[in-house]
Amino acid sequence: MKLQRKNRLRAVALGAIAVSGALVLTACGSDDNSGGGSTGGGSTKAAGNIKCEGKGQLLASGSSAQKNAMDLWVKNFMAACKDIQINYKPTGSGAGIQEFLQGKTAFAGSDSALKPEEVAKSKEVVKGGQGINLPMVGGPIAIGYNVPGVDNLVLDADTLAKIFDGKIEKWNDEAIAKLNKDAKLPDLKIQAFHRSDESGTTDNFTKYLKAAADKSWPYEPAKAWKAKNGQSADGSAGVSSQVKQTQGAISYFELSYATASSIKTVKLNTGASAPVEATSENASKAIAEAKIAGTGKDLALKLNYTTKAEGAYPITLVTYEIAGDKGNKAETLPAVKSFLTYIASEDGQSVLKDLGYAPLPSEIATKVRETVASLS
Repeated sequence: MKLQRKNRLRAVALGAIAVSGALVLTACGSDDNSGGGSTGGGSTKAAGNIKCEGKGQLLASGSSAQKNAMDLWVKNFMAACKDIQINYKPTGSGAGIQEFLQGKTAFAGSDSALKPEEVAKSKEVVKGGQGINLPMVGGPIAIGYNVPGVDNLVLDADTLAKIFDGKIEKWNDEAIAKLNKDAKLPDLKIQAFHRSDESGTTDNFTKYLKAAADKSWPYEPAKAWKAKNGQSADGSAGVSSQVKQTQGAISYFELSYATASSIKTVKLNTGASAPVEATSENASKAIAEAKIAGTGKDLALKLNYTTKAEGAYPITLVTYEIAGDKGNKAETLPAVKSFLTYIASEDGQSVLKDLGYAPLPSEIATKVRETVASLS
């Protein structure tokens, strides 16, 4: 019977990623429904370099750009910490923040830092504290395209802005031809896809367009798509799927979606000596220029979207895990800190590169680990 019980528990742990949590512990505010009940955080044990503290099920949601990283992190963590089950739903940054602000989740994933009004709202959920931004995943926003016969495509910010605003409608347009003199561009209609959900990826992409092509992109950056041109699809998986199956399509999504679906990606003419490819290494060069803009324990970053540094890919995003700085629920805090400590660790960051993400610069990762350790 003991062996059967052990096997059942292990099956539950491995299946938790795909199960919408019925028993949810949250870091900031909702009731403890774990059933097993842990006091003072439950058991503590070390598994390899992962320190397991607490027990129960944690529900989190948000950024779809970090889904592939989160899937691997959760798999590795739950294999080591069998008393903790984590269910991360890639609902999009906007939805993830809203669920966190409603006290439904342990933490949120967002490709954009909390706005001042969201910080104010978080104080109603995190009693005695507030929501803070913990940068955790870096990477390029790839511009994926599907143009038959074109395997090497170069675009610049101005041309991208005009494509996504509907001002350039054909792939053989003169502006595209000037940047691709050796390419055989077809007389094919451009099918531009954008996210239908509120997305930090959209926010970062439009921040790039606004910063680098202000005259051609009249819209203010936002999680919701503001330009009237184009077609929409839900999540990074949705827009990348549309590019894969639609001739003439172009869209923006995290690099791992392009890699997984063998989608060709645009090289950017940034003003450097050569066009820059969307790679984790090139994104790291751009993210290394980021500055911490948050105050106190908040580690929100300011990215440089107009960098002309050699080999620096400027359309980058940093996904934050959003958690309470203090006033967290005692029953869940140990498990939340244990998981966030792992993903911010050298081991957690080292698995990102193979997925097409960019590990955090070491000095930023160190500050993240220090801040996670101080959560209370």
